[in-house]
Amino acid sequence: MAERAALEELVRLQGERVRGLKQQKASAEQIEEEVAKLLKLKAQLGPDEGKQKFVLKTPKGTRDYSPRQMAVREKVFDVIISCFKRHGAEVIDTPVFELKDFDIAGQFDPMIPDAECLEIMCEILRSLQIGDFLVKVNDRRILDGMFAICGVPDSKFRTICSSVDKLDKVSWEEVKNEMVGEKGLAPEVADHIGDYVQQHGGISLVEQLLQDPELSQNKQALEGLGDLKLLFEYLTLFGIADKISFDLSLARGLDYYTGVIYEAVLLQTPVQAGEEPLGVGSVAAGGRYDGLVGMFDPKGRKVPCVGLSIGVERIFSIVEQRLEATEEKVRTTETQVLVASAQKKLLEERLKLVSELWNAGIKAELLYKKNPKLLNQLQYCEEAGIPLVAIIGEQELKDGVIKLRSVASREEVDVPREDLVEEIKRRTSQPFCIC
Repeated sequence: MAERAALEELVRLQGERVRGLKQQKASAEQIEEEVAKLLKLKAQLGPDEGKQKFVLKTPKGTRDYSPRQMAVREKVFDVIISCFKRHGAEVIDTPVFELKDFDIAGQFDPMIPDAECLEIMCEILRSLQIGDFLVKVNDRRILDGMFAICGVPDSKFRTICSSVDKLDKVSWEEVKNEMVGEKGLAPEVADHIGDYVQQHGGISLVEQLLQDPELSQNKQALEGLGDLKLLFEYLTLFGIADKISFDLSLARGLDYYTGVIYEAVLLQTPVQAGEEPLGVGSVAAGGRYDGLVGMFDPKGRKVPCVGLSIGVERIFSIVEQRLEATEEKVRTTETQVLVASAQKKLLEERLKLVSELWNAGIKAELLYKKNPKLLNQLQYCEEAGIPLVAIIGEQELKDGVIKLRSVASREEVDVPREDLVEEIKRRTSQPFCIC
């Protein structure tokens, strides 16, 4: 029974290796070679009449992630989480699968957390290095004030808002046709809206609209414009005003936003000189929702809140596509050193050394063969991206040293065994990278 269990484990491990090679799009020759090994192991296993056959399937709406994909996902999450923590964020967990990323309540100046949210958004996108981006900002009060002065009936505010929100995907003419033809808005009202929503810029546009003879007479719009002006002043202090665009077409579909709203889009490089970069998709969004928490408070108290969400799945797809296009190698483990042997019958010494390294907090591993060839151990390090090899040999044991080899440079140096941990830590002090 013990022999069969061991053989079944070998079959399972070999099956995982074959699947891993297929996911990594290895060469056909390499896959065929490993499949042949799998079939040979299965033949040794033979039939098991008493064993029930069953098939495991991934449930609909879910997916498996390969080690390569998980390395990318973890890197993306590490960047996002570390950025929030730099800004003093605390971590919570809830039974509902929704990220509540950043909440600030009770601030005297509501524009400070809004500005910090935008700073966090920019910091995350810069750190992920997924391309040039632009953050669009607007204010729900400006939108409502604009609709009011343009003559949109109160009952049509939200439906016209949803039409305006499509301007990043379709032309103004298509949006106008929807407003007039499908939603019954008067053509002159739609034209008036068009005069506003096709404008975008920075603080100069805010100041221009503060002087607008119609918009400046609307209390809601005036409040929103005043807050946006202050917001841009803070963004200038943070050094990110050049990444922010006041865009009157940004509407966002969620009704609970009460003030500033924002959305980050990746920009496509212009094909020809003089063309403007185009947005190719939202990767982050958020805004102020001062009335939301009060809905769940028995006394209905108003709690100032601002939040942002990161489009993790979209970012993950973008990073993965970039890696595939450039054929960059992705590390799937964080192993710092492989414990290897130069001769046979040194398994006990390898086990002893790897245990010492684990106890010292070093990320280490060894091949599970009893007497692996040194060349195979070195090749494994190159394939897995392991930077160091700690080699044990008979002479090293006599001399009380470990031969430490750099996989990249192939340079070797004898290190006293008592100094090995410190030397490995010194050499691997650089942060873990996916490539």
